Amino acid sequence: MPIEKALVVEDEKLTREFISAALKKLKIEVYTADTIEKGQKLLKKHPFDLLLADLHLPDGLGLELLTTFKESHPDGISVIMTGHGSTESAVEAMRLGAFHYLQKPFSIDALEVILDKAKERLKLQRERNFYEQELNQAPRLVAHGQKMEQLIQEIEQVAKTDATVFIHGETGTGKEVVAKMIHAQSQRKGLPFIKTNCAAIPETLLESEFFGHEKGAFTGALQKRIGRFEMANKGTLLLDEVTEMPLSLQAKLLRALEEREFERVGGNTTVHVDVRILSTSNRDPKKAIEQGRFREDLFYRLHVIPLFLPPLRERKEEILPLAHLFLDNFSQGRLKLSKEAEQSLLGYRWPGNVRELKNIIERASVLAKSDIVSPALLFPHPAVDLDILEDLLELQESSDND
Repeated sequence: MPIEKALVVEDEKLTREFISAALKKLKIEVYTADTIEKGQKLLKKHPFDLLLADLHLPDGLGLELLTTFKESHPDGISVIMTGHGSTESAVEAMRLGAFHYLQKPFSIDALEVILDKAKERLKLQRERNFYEQELNQAPRLVAHGQKMEQLIQEIEQVAKTDATVFIHGETGTGKEVVAKMIHAQSQRKGLPFIKTNCAAIPETLLESEFFGHEKGAFTGALQKRIGRFEMANKGTLLLDEVTEMPLSLQAKLLRALEEREFERVGGNTTVHVDVRILSTSNRDPKKAIEQGRFREDLFYRLHVIPLFLPPLRERKEEILPLAHLFLDNFSQGRLKLSKEAEQSLLGYRWPGNVRELKNIIERASVLAKSDIVSPALLFPHPAVDLDILEDLLELQESSDND
């Protein structure tokens, strides 16, 4: 995560210019001030990623800036600098939210080391904030039938434990929503919820993505990187579409799951973590094992408590409540479904499940020209019934054989 804008508050001109020049070489936009008062004004005007403040300034202690910076820039990184360091002032700086404490004079190399660490911390903080925000906005499962009511009861029961959970279901059934519900109702609520899509990360980067790497571990590893396991420490790690993970990484993942420890790529220091593991798959895991795509020992490590989300076509009682909920959200209560539209929704097979339903309702809410949603607005192209299509194909094959 790059540092784009920095504020340097330093009363010594040469030191201020030295730091500014070093930051500008790193393509960081720099603002400067020589007093607390001027620094406070700049903090109120601009969104800074980084604050570098001298401890002793003409109008007081630079520690005063830390409180303002933390309030207005909660994701920012602050560093206190001083030529008159003491243990007491260092402790107070850390208590007020300082990321680091630099003893003057310091070299450009020392500053760059701190900046590398600051960028990693900034990335981690912003990712955590993103996932926490996403989690807080996560929809709840709609339950209007026995299957879903039973599933919600299981989620509530499982959430109270630290058990490993395997969530299985077709694409679009709401597996990630279930994972978020488990975390939100657990004792780890408020702690990191980190998602890793095992199908979306290139195989060459997977190990680094999971476990991190040390600086110089491979070409392009310009600084130490914390992996997803460390990001999720004390919280929950979601392994999304875990059956798509390459076999080369599955053995290393198995060891990390068993021991809750690993080494970063290029490192030899063992990292210990306290992480709850949730995983999802839209593929039948037992078939993946039979095909040699998924390790059986890893499956049993992850499959401690299985939760299955049935496809939407098997819980038709959920279709209309979900459709009305989505429509109210997207149109702010402005639109209603016609009776014919409701029947068309009930008659469709929903191969894309809840996600497809949500997308269709969103499209209708955008394109609606009146306050009533018609079937034509939901399905502008006639939907093909898959059962009928299969029957036609079978008849065609029989005809060809004859």
